[in-house]
Amino acid sequence: MMTLVQILLLSVAVLIGGAAAWVRFAPSDPELWHVAPLRAADPGRAGYLLMASSADNPVLEADTSEVLRALDGIARATARTKVLTGSVAEGRITYITRSRFWGFPDYTSVTATDVTGGSQLVIFARLRFGRSDLGVNKARVLSWMAQLRQAL
Repeated sequence: MMTLVQILLLSVAVLIGGAAAWVRFAPSDPELWHVAPLRAADPGRAGYLLMASSADNPVLEADTSEVLRALDGIARATARTKVLTGSVAEGRITYITRSRFWGFPDYTSVTATDVTGGSQLVIFARLRFGRSDLGVNKARVLSWMAQLRQAL
């Protein structure tokens, strides 16, 4: 016969396991997550990054398709990152990156715009679950930008 403590521990384990499974295997609807970064609104809270023009996002001396193609290679080489939908030909790509242990999904939508002197990326990165990503989205995007500056 199981004791009350064993039943409670088993119940907690089942709940945690169920939550972990939901986070890792919940479907990602491209209609919901493949947003146009130029029209995205930054909610101004942790876990979200809307990068249009800033010191971290310089004008790149290349056309928009070349910039997107280079960033696409960098993103695809990032651990646990894959294309959710979109393409260089479409001019917009949305990536899903999962955390190592729990598999929390983060979504990053990217496009490039023509500006004086070349092209500039517009990036919208955001979490799906929780209230904070502990700076993971910002760190990933800044890493991609640093690699992109070296690649072009």
